Amino acid sequence: MVAEEMAPPAAKTGSDLKIRVLSAIVLAPVALGATWAGGWFFAVLLAAAALIMALELTRLLYAVPDAGRIGTREAIGPGLAALVAIALATAGLPAGALAAGGAVLGFALAGRSWSGRSLFPALVAYPYLVLPLVALIWLRNDPEWGLEVVLWLLVTVWAIDICAYFAGRFIGGPKLAPRISPKKTWAGLVGGMAGAATVGVVTSLWIGMGSPVLLALVGIGMTVVEQAGDFLESALKRRAGVKDSGTLIPGHGGILDRVDGLVTVAVGAALLALLHNAVHPGAGVLIWP
Repeated sequence: MVAEEMAPPAAKTGSDLKIRVLSAIVLAPVALGATWAGGWFFAVLLAAAALIMALELTRLLYAVPDAGRIGTREAIGPGLAALVAIALATAGLPAGALAAGGAVLGFALAGRSWSGRSLFPALVAYPYLVLPLVALIWLRNDPEWGLEVVLWLLVTVWAIDICAYFAGRFIGGPKLAPRISPKKTWAGLVGGMAGAATVGVVTSLWIGMGSPVLLALVGIGMTVVEQAGDFLESALKRRAGVKDSGTLIPGHGGILDRVDGLVTVAVGAALLALLHNAVHPGAGVLIWP
């Protein structure tokens, strides 16, 4: 999530930043450890996140204005689709995972159509959950470059967030898209691009293959993709009339507030791998030319 860049009063800013840092110190080792372990350890982490994401996402998408709150019933379908997709993708069946997610979506659409309800929430919720989960597992399952590519994804998203946060705070300037997210600036976007490019160069030198310049350019492109994910979630929150998707993570809000950029970057990286090197998707993302 590209950070909000308009600075509140100094005391509040310092307190908010401290909470964010403490939350990151707790959560980052968990994400990195599961990524390093791979396999079903990685799948369990994704499953836990997916269930919370399903609840937060359906509260944003299915909520009726002025209804006050919404229960958990609507999260069952997306949550089930996510868990089935994770299990199949981890077992080495990513195509089956996508097919299963599509099947559950089809049943959801049929049920909503039969009862005369809007199809929009289901059309957003199921792909939003299933596609990035399958993408992450497919990339991590690459036996040669799976660990490296997922680490690159995580660190790139974190670098975008951190650099955008500080560039926006200290530089400020014109707003990027004030109707959707009024606190984000062009300076924050450029700062995020600089962070992603730096990670690309360091990663290319670390693995000792490919062009550092080209991977830096891939990182810059992923900054735009990450920004799209941020704006998508911001639009959903604005539609639901809430500031955060949840309250689980101090200083960050909900899980969706923390992974909105990773959702789109994971899908973007998987599409890039499909086009460049579907046999070895990790190499398809990291190694250029």
